[in-house]
Amino acid sequence: MTKPSQGPPLAYRDDEFIDSDEGRPLRILSEYLQPLRSFRLHRVHDTIVFFGSARLKPATPWYEAARDLAFRLTRWSKGLDTQKQRFVVCSGGGPGIMEAANRGAAEAGGLNIGLAVSLPHEEAPNVHISRELLFRFHYFFMRKFWFAYLAKAMIIFPGGYGTLDELFEVLTLVQTKKMSKPMPIVLFGTSYWKEVINFDALVRHGTISAADVNLMFRTDSVDEAYDWVVEQLTARSLDKPGATL
Repeated sequence: MTKPSQGPPLAYRDDEFIDSDEGRPLRILSEYLQPLRSFRLHRVHDTIVFFGSARLKPATPWYEAARDLAFRLTRWSKGLDTQKQRFVVCSGGGPGIMEAANRGAAEAGGLNIGLAVSLPHEEAPNVHISRELLFRFHYFFMRKFWFAYLAKAMIIFPGGYGTLDELFEVLTLVQTKKMSKPMPIVLFGTSYWKEVINFDALVRHGTISAADVNLMFRTDSVDEAYDWVVEQLTARSLDKPGATL
């Protein structure tokens, strides 16, 4: 006897459809809903985001500074009197500064987040990320949404094109007030940033205002960065848990 045909697959199980141009809105939506579900499940309410080069190696000064700073901020956040996961360290999930941030948070006994992205020659996510909070994105813009949406502070270490893209994306949102929440931004590594980006020249040419330069706190000191970020978060964000732009 001939077995009855099962018919075509359900639309959401049809790989050919999901991978098609017509399925793109569903793929984009999934990169919003999957992290949202995990963040709610693990009670993650907001983050401190670390950006920086994937090429910096362990034991180098900037790597160890990021590791130490993430450790100290995680230890501080774990000491807050709350049942919510506040100010969780978040990185792009890769090596270098990203690894250093996740490593420091893990060494402090805290949950930490990795927002990885699929690349043609990608490296595996670093081993220090909390497995339940490791995500892999296809769309850069959805990855950057999650960086910005949960963040209550951002710490930018020296980096290349990707770091510069992330830095200027956030500065644009803050400058134009599309990001309405307070956003403390640390530029770590003053000599690097002074050489790579001439903010004073932008002011001199009239393409940004003098006040725009003050959107960032610049330092080479882990102690200064830690004290400033904790002061800013305590004064402006401690009583406002949750994700907002």
